[in-house]
Amino acid sequence: MATSSAAAAAAAGLPADAGRIEQYLEHVRVERRLAPRTLELYAAHLATLGERAGEAGLPLAQVQTAHIRRWMAQMHGAGREPRGIALVLSCWRSFYRWLGQQGAIPANPVQDVHAPKAGRPLPKALSVDDAVRLAELRRDQADPWTEARDAALVELLYSCGLRVSELVGLDLHAGKDARGWLDLDSAEAHVLGKGGKRRSVPIGRQALAAVRAWVGVRDTCPALPAAQLRDPAGAAALFIGVRGSRLTPQAVWAQLRRRGQQAGLAAPVHPHMLRHSFASHVLQSSGGVRARRALLGHANIGTTQIYTRLDFQHLARVYDAAHPRAHLRGDTAAAPPATDTHTKNKS
Repeated sequence: MATSSAAAAAAAGLPADAGRIEQYLEHVRVERRLAPRTLELYAAHLATLGERAGEAGLPLAQVQTAHIRRWMAQMHGAGREPRGIALVLSCWRSFYRWLGQQGAIPANPVQDVHAPKAGRPLPKALSVDDAVRLAELRRDQADPWTEARDAALVELLYSCGLRVSELVGLDLHAGKDARGWLDLDSAEAHVLGKGGKRRSVPIGRQALAAVRAWVGVRDTCPALPAAQLRDPAGAAALFIGVRGSRLTPQAVWAQLRRRGQQAGLAAPVHPHMLRHSFASHVLQSSGGVRARRALLGHANIGTTQIYTRLDFQHLARVYDAAHPRAHLRGDTAAAPPATDTHTKNKS
C-alpha cells in the first residue's frame, strides 16, 4: 500500500497528469493526424499508464524504467500477447518522448524497454493435394512461352524448396559470376543462399521436365537480343521476363498469386509458402529433420532443431523417397557427388 505521503503526491499529481495526457492526445491528433480509432487506443493505453502510476503513488513524471518493466511483466503474466504489449509500450514511449520535449522529464523511462519477443509462426503450408494441383496447372489459353516459364518456376520452388531470391538468381549456365545455376544432367540446383553461402539440392523428375521445356523456348523471346546488349548479366538469367531481363521477385510473387487463384486454391500463394510446403511434405514423409535442414540451407539451430552434416547422396535418397514431385528421378542421371551442406543460411 502506498504511504500517506505517496498517496498525497499521487493525489496532487493526478490533475496535472490528466491535463498532460489531454495535451498529448491533442498534439498527436493535430500534428500526427492519427485516425480516431488510433486516438482511442492511445487514450486507453495512457489511462492504463495513469492508473498504474497512481497505484504506485507516482506522478507520471516520476515514473522510472524499473516501474515500466514491472508493469510490462504484469501485462505479460496476465496473458497479454507480445504484440499487444509492444503497442502499449510504443504509446508510452511516444508520450514520454513528448514530455521530454516539453522539458517535463530528464529522460524517457520507456526508451530501453522492449516487449517480449513474439513467436515467429511459420508461413502456412499447402496441403499435398493443393501443392500438386498448383504444380500441375496448365492454362490452355495462356501464352505458351509464359506458361512454360511459370510452370518451371513453380516446380523449382516446390520441388527444391528454394527462396525466391535463390530462384531469380539462377543463371542459364554455370559461370564464375553466376549466383546460381542448374546442372540438368546431374539433376542438381546450385544456389547462393543467405550470407553468401552456397548449397546444392536435388531436382525431381517433374521439375526437370518442366525446366527442360522452359529452356527449349526461353530464347524465342523477341526482346532477348536487345536485352543481351543492354544488360548481359540480366539476360543470362534462367528466368526472364518478356523484356528479356532477369525476372524480379515481385514478378514471381504476382505470377504465383495469379496461378494459385486459377488453380482454385483458397489461400493466396507466395514463394515462401511453397518453400514451407516443400519442407513440411518432406518432413511428414521421411521424418528427416536433418535432411530438411540441409536441403533448405538453414544455419540457425533453432530453425530446424538439429545441426548436422549430410552428404548429397543421402539427401537425394531422402528427397526421392519423400517428396511428392520427386519420385523416379530416373536412372539416366549420373549419381550426384557428395556435397558439404554445412551452411549458415537461415530460412
